[in-house]
Amino acid sequence: MYIKLKERRILTTIQIPTNCPACNSLLHTVKDILYCRNDRCPAKSSKKIEHFAKALKIKGLGKATIERLDLQDFHEIYSLSQEEIVEILGSEKLGEKLFAEIENSKSANLTTLLPAFSIPLIGRSASQKLTRRISTVSEITYAICEDSGLGPKAASNLMTWLDEVFYPMEYDQLPFSFSCEITPVVDDLPSKGVVCITGKLKSYKTKAMAQEVLQNYGYETKDNLTKAVTILLNESGVESAKTKKAQEMGITIYNNIKQILKEENTNGITEMDR
Repeated sequence: MYIKLKERRILTTIQIPTNCPACNSLLHTVKDILYCRNDRCPAKSSKKIEHFAKALKIKGLGKATIERLDLQDFHEIYSLSQEEIVEILGSEKLGEKLFAEIENSKSANLTTLLPAFSIPLIGRSASQKLTRRISTVSEITYAICEDSGLGPKAASNLMTWLDEVFYPMEYDQLPFSFSCEITPVVDDLPSKGVVCITGKLKSYKTKAMAQEVLQNYGYETKDNLTKAVTILLNESGVESAKTKKAQEMGITIYNNIKQILKEENTNGITEMDR
């Protein structure tokens, strides 16, 4: 015998948080999404260290190991001794291997380091453009960023990070030279295309993430639809003003970022990028 129960719906009021639950900093709303902008927030630190380790190819320093070592800052990675790592991990073999990986990462040059610090819009492509004109991090200026082909937002993000994070948090004291050899600029290397994004994305949580991936694959990105734009990405399916203008200008329109990267190794886009 079966008794059919009448479905009851209970409506509850959800209080929108105003402060970050991890660091208590004031949250900011951007397009209906709450963000914590505190660069020292412990909840953000683990993810940044994970990205940093991946960019510098430090094998063995994944999410679980970062948690076991209780790493909260880049400085802490390089302050650990081999003995401490062995003791915490409980394995001499794993500890020795990880310590060797960390030591090897110290040879990373500026081209590799800049994208490792999770600076919005500063991916591999932006870093390569920049380091064709400078030899050390101290030479970076807004004018240099512009001359290197970085957009206004990317240049502003980088300069803000240098002024508010890099020097105040003494990242310049990390065991890197923060330098690179300048490749003589004869002609700027041509990009694979200039992409403008319109509408809400489906493939990535934020526009900045999608732009960084595109830059890492050799594409330039623009916020506005200019004559330089060769590709418009519209994943929303909504025919916006930018879409209509792109059609009039004869610009190629794609509805998925993977269509743009179809000739690339799209398997290289990992969950870390998302």
